[in-house]
Amino acid sequence: MSKQSVFPRVTAPQIIRCKEEKRKVVGLTAYDAVFAALEEEAGVDFLLVGDSAGNVIAGHATTIPMTMDAMLFLTRCVSRGTSRVMVVADMPFGSFQVSTEEALHNAIRFLKEGGAQAVKLEGAGYLLPTIRRMVEAGIPVMGHLGLTPQMINVFGGYGVQATTAQEGEQLIQQARDLEEAGCFAIVLEKIPASLAERVTEVIKIPTIGIGSGAGCDGQILVNYDLLGVFDKFKPRFVRHYMNGAEQIRNAVSAWVSDVREGSFPGKSESYDAKPQRVEPKAAKRGRKAE
Repeated sequence: MSKQSVFPRVTAPQIIRCKEEKRKVVGLTAYDAVFAALEEEAGVDFLLVGDSAGNVIAGHATTIPMTMDAMLFLTRCVSRGTSRVMVVADMPFGSFQVSTEEALHNAIRFLKEGGAQAVKLEGAGYLLPTIRRMVEAGIPVMGHLGLTPQMINVFGGYGVQATTAQEGEQLIQQARDLEEAGCFAIVLEKIPASLAERVTEVIKIPTIGIGSGAGCDGQILVNYDLLGVFDKFKPRFVRHYMNGAEQIRNAVSAWVSDVREGSFPGKSESYDAKPQRVEPKAAKRGRKAE
């Protein structure tokens, strides 16, 4: 058996090499140990503990309400359920916008307390000094451009972003800036496929697409979307690989019926007490029983 690597998990340099080797990077979200373990076994490169948990786990309309405490808890769960994949923690709204010092403090918590190997931040511009400081401190950073859900109150919706030539050029420059600041990869969410291809061509770090076409260096989806578990709506860029919601409803419905009909639990799902030998009291005291 070969010796275990000093870094058994996928690292930022390995993600970057995927682009150099023309190997697609595959990411998926995860929010708990059970799903994280299954997704790791299936062969993904990294798991994003996304603030999309605000939608699919917490039931909020947006990602805005997610807190550091909530995201740290979820990150710890995913980290404990895995051993090989890179765990990327999504920094929630308010955790990195106030100051570089606070952002650095929170990012460090994700690595020290959450067990993550990297963090993800939405946006560019004023965040560039923060990203540089994080990288200098030893924290790998994944960028995020295009539709950034934490800006929903500014965008006013979840429509396709950077649809004009001017907006496209601005996004390309933002991608260059993130690369220069030290990001090891950039998520491109819901931008025109042609623009995503241009961004992918002009930067040396991998682009991870979600709703941005096939020209990116990799892809990521929300696991509940991929599995068809979250069926309240289906974005155009999502492909269901199973009808999870229907299968779960059918399974639970069958169990409800079995309980009410008395067929669950059966004998094989129940425990019988083993008969115990009862000795005479005299024998217990060490005397012959008369």
